[in-house]
Amino acid sequence: MEEHFHVHGAHEHELEHVATGHEGSGHHGVTLAQQVAIFTAVLAALGAVVSYLGGNTQNEALIHKNDAVLFKAHASDQWSFYQAKSAKGHLMTLAMELSPPERREHYKAELERYEQEKKEIKLKAEEFEEKSRHESELAEKAFHPHHILALAMTFIQIAIALASVTALTNRRWLLIPAGFGALVGCAMAVFAYL
Repeated sequence: MEEHFHVHGAHEHELEHVATGHEGSGHHGVTLAQQVAIFTAVLAALGAVVSYLGGNTQNEALIHKNDAVLFKAHASDQWSFYQAKSAKGHLMTLAMELSPPERREHYKAELERYEQEKKEIKLKAEEFEEKSRHESELAEKAFHPHHILALAMTFIQIAIALASVTALTNRRWLLIPAGFGALVGCAMAVFAYL
């Protein structure tokens, strides 16, 4: 009967240790690579949430800004309408002065109608301007967290990069600045909404 012997090389021995969760010292437990993988997975999930929130604030601000522009256009239309009524009113005044006495009452009534319509148009124009101002304020308020969320995302990305370098270089101390970056990023994300 023939017996086969298999001689393990050093690299096979190391791979077996990594696969079974053993570190070079022979201890069972979570390896540095596994710790970094879990850390970066958590950071990636947090980063996805922060990124979504940043995009959402941008979209909300754009919607309010769009509404502000729309209301401003409506106000501009009303002011143009107001100017047209003013011009017609001036024509009615001129017609009243130049017309024979029996037609003056008609032009006077038209002038009074234009003046009443101008008041209504002015109120609508001012209402649209107020709505535009309000929507602009809402846009500014909605966009405010965006800058802080962008910085938060930057710190989270730096933390992920440092964690990756930790896994590649096997330098455990790099987890300290990575953890600090992650904490700063998470704190800034919370602060963005305070």
